[in-house]
Amino acid sequence: MKKSKLLKQLIQSKKIAFLMEAHNGVSAKIAEEAGFKGIWASGLSISAALGVRDNNEASWTQILEVLEFMSDNTRIPILLDGDTGFGNFNNMRRLVRKLEQRHIAGVCIEDKIFPKTNSFISGEQQPLADIEEFCGKIKAGKDAQTDKDFVVVARVEALIAGWGIDEAIKRAKAYAQAGADALLIHSRKSDATEIEGFMKQWDKRKPIVIVPTTYYETPVRNFQRIGVSTIIWANHLLRASVAAMQETAKQIYREQSVKNVQQKIVSVKEVFRLQNTHELKKAEQVYLPQSQEVKAVILAASRGNVGKFTKTKPKCMLEINKKPILSTLVTTMNEYNIKNIHAVVGYKKKVITLPNIELIDNPYYASRNVLYSLYLAKEQFDGPTVVSYGDILFSKHVLQDLLDTTEDIVLTVDTSWIQGAKENREKDVVTCQQSPSYEYLSKNTSSIKKIETLTDSKGAHGEWIGLMKVSSKGASILKKELENLKRKDSRKFYKLNIIDFFAYLLSKKIKITAVYHTGNWLDIDGVEDLVYANKTFKNKRKIIRQ
Repeated sequence: MKKSKLLKQLIQSKKIAFLMEAHNGVSAKIAEEAGFKGIWASGLSISAALGVRDNNEASWTQILEVLEFMSDNTRIPILLDGDTGFGNFNNMRRLVRKLEQRHIAGVCIEDKIFPKTNSFISGEQQPLADIEEFCGKIKAGKDAQTDKDFVVVARVEALIAGWGIDEAIKRAKAYAQAGADALLIHSRKSDATEIEGFMKQWDKRKPIVIVPTTYYETPVRNFQRIGVSTIIWANHLLRASVAAMQETAKQIYREQSVKNVQQKIVSVKEVFRLQNTHELKKAEQVYLPQSQEVKAVILAASRGNVGKFTKTKPKCMLEINKKPILSTLVTTMNEYNIKNIHAVVGYKKKVITLPNIELIDNPYYASRNVLYSLYLAKEQFDGPTVVSYGDILFSKHVLQDLLDTTEDIVLTVDTSWIQGAKENREKDVVTCQQSPSYEYLSKNTSSIKKIETLTDSKGAHGEWIGLMKVSSKGASILKKELENLKRKDSRKFYKLNIIDFFAYLLSKKIKITAVYHTGNWLDIDGVEDLVYANKTFKNKRKIIRQ
């Protein structure tokens, strides 16, 4: 149902209705969620929220902007406190058209002179508008509306100005005759005697709206009995928020801490809820290309062969450039927005107390090979995932190139391995469909034909550095094939390394892609690597595999 029709039904209902004041999108939402069926967009409250006086210091276009946010954030109708209509009959016509465009259900205008002054500030000294001129303004508003249900309420200020009930009745009848859908009778007395006196003489040709700000102790049932249609609680959300903000600000200033105010204020999560953040997340899933969160798994369970250096800590916690290897890995991944990081740990696991990382325990790190660590992390393979050994370091662009590669299973392969000073060590060498090219803008990826651990393999194209990435599809493949291989022969499975697993995947015609790099990484296999790595950083040289 249209908001305008909802407001008209509220005002014309035989059962008394209530409108709650709001002054911005959040307060309007709060009023709606509290159960109110309509909102009073208070001129006083909106002006106060903007930090200006209730004397038309906020322009009508500024008020419209606030109303648009209020309307967009709610489903219940809004009645605008339109002051004097922001000018003459012509301003009133334009105002009504602009309110309808923003789905505002109605406007209340008061019979005072523009610019207005708040009724509770020297109300008796404020001149009232000429009756005929104000009736023309009402007619102009009704003629301008294109929505037949748009509501125009005429606010009678005769009681506020001290002109008495007879003048109030005279004006109310004239305004009703001019086409007003309802009359708002205002009083500043501390009791409802003026309102009751008016209602005794009113012929009830139009619904009556009241604002019991000063006579709030009068029971609502009394207003129902005398025939009042609608009650407006006109400024209470603003006043409540001001009191809360003043108290909170003073306490924080006094204590120089927010610790003791936390229980008095809503959570940031509640603010997000009122802003409807959840809807935006849903919309992003519909309208934006979906790039899933990239996770990371770091295999760091072993002690390693680094002599006395790992007597009290695992290899992943050895310091390179005064920072643990694992910490550097986490930092590098965080820089590429990889925040969901799990490390499979075992040896001296209690030493690993780094923030921003979850630990997966491998109690069999000493008796089972590294593939078992990968198996223990299989539940993390539910989307794009980077897998890294816990004893390697690499330049940032190495990780960036890996992330940019769209294939399902991708290994980072170093093409400079054969030139290294430790040529006789065992290496995880890779032979691909295409040799690496060093020409500018040449393709730096190729399908892998074979991967094996060898001391010497002159025909290979490079060395896998211990870093890979899988897409969502690739993650599903890894998870499935890890289970299949373990189910096939669990005892043999425990003895396998990751290279064995890659060979198994290739035997099943599962594509594995190499992304080529030249140097810019290092690993810590032994004491000499540890010494070399720290020397490299000390001399501020590039991290190049030797």
